Amino acid sequence: MNKTNKAGNTIKAVLFDLDGTILDTEKYFRKCWPAAFEHFGYSMTDEQALSLRSLGRPFAPGILKEMSGDPDFDYEAVRSYRSKLMEETIEKNGLQLKAGCLEILDFLKERGIVRAVATASPQDRSERYLKKAGILEYFDRVISATMVKEGKPSPDIYLYACKQLGFAPEDCIAVEDSPNGVTSAYRAGCKVVMVPDQDQPTEEIKSLLFAEKKTLLGLKDLIF
Repeated sequence: MNKTNKAGNTIKAVLFDLDGTILDTEKYFRKCWPAAFEHFGYSMTDEQALSLRSLGRPFAPGILKEMSGDPDFDYEAVRSYRSKLMEETIEKNGLQLKAGCLEILDFLKERGIVRAVATASPQDRSERYLKKAGILEYFDRVISATMVKEGKPSPDIYLYACKQLGFAPEDCIAVEDSPNGVTSAYRAGCKVVMVPDQDQPTEEIKSLLFAEKKTLLGLKDLIF
């Protein structure tokens, strides 16, 4: 059963970013990246940490190397340590869903709208976290940027996700919380809905949006 949005187009699927959109985990990345940098003798500002949200390969290694100022920067070692810190943090604090997550997933499921995850995170980690949070079964597909050539902000993951689901990008809503994610979905041709998490969008990012909502429940206004 297809539903239309207020632009009069058929919405066949909603594609969700994971960290900061479904799971309240970006606040941990915001702390763990600088902590990992410090462990290896580097420093990272809060602004730099925020810029890393949803950033995928092949962009992340070069950008982090530039941030470090070290020509011999070991990306894999730093990223591995950051992952260790994240696992420890989540083990200690658990996983929390973003406001309205369960309600909007139920709403979409009841209306027969396909639901998928399109994330910069590895698929095994994503599925493990979704299962831990008790919502893995809500999604028809979990799609990781590791499946495509370039991660966010390139459009590859959203183009691939739409192809896998069998829908045109313009018939899909992409829900994102970060500039890199918004840019990726916009470039793919999806209708981008931003639910800001750690900071507010710039005017440039706002110009790419189909809509901006305070919580995930705001998606209800776009589907009827």
